[in-house]
Amino acid sequence: MEKLEVRATTVLAVRRNGQVAMAADGQVSFGPTVMKNNARKVRRLMDGKILCGFAGATADVFALFDRFEAKLKEYSGDLLRSAVELAREWRTDRALRRLEAMLLAADLHKTLLISGTGDVIEPANDALAIGSGGNFAYAAALAFLDGSDLSAREIALRSLKIAGDICVYTNDQITLEELNP
Repeated sequence: MEKLEVRATTVLAVRRNGQVAMAADGQVSFGPTVMKNNARKVRRLMDGKILCGFAGATADVFALFDRFEAKLKEYSGDLLRSAVELAREWRTDRALRRLEAMLLAADLHKTLLISGTGDVIEPANDALAIGSGGNFAYAAALAFLDGSDLSAREIALRSLKIAGDICVYTNDQITLEELNP
């Protein structure tokens, strides 16, 4: 029997002129079938001060969101410290290390990729993406950042649209959240 994979996501974070935009598509696919087209994969945490997007198994992601929010509260909203502590716990805890997901998190100062292998990565530039269409959205965002005066919001929306035109696991039902100074 063939094992069907859930493929579900493109999430992109973009920074420009002090603004942060995080966008994600809404498609959840199970093998060759689109199971849902309007999933919400970007959330606000810490009273709206932190954006968090996810790729991976939904139940795993919700478990991670709860733990990440607890870390944010424990460390008074310090994004980097909370991310490092979550990644450490995720990598070392027997139950957590089986979780299959990735998180993008951003506040007004940092954008981070958090993974179960213990990685906490801050990008070298003003865009970062995860998921099945992440590379497409990332490349488009870099091009817009370099060759346009578009806002973070507009770059995120246009880049997700390009990813959706290329990646069969990404659709045009986009959720977008923004942080402004």
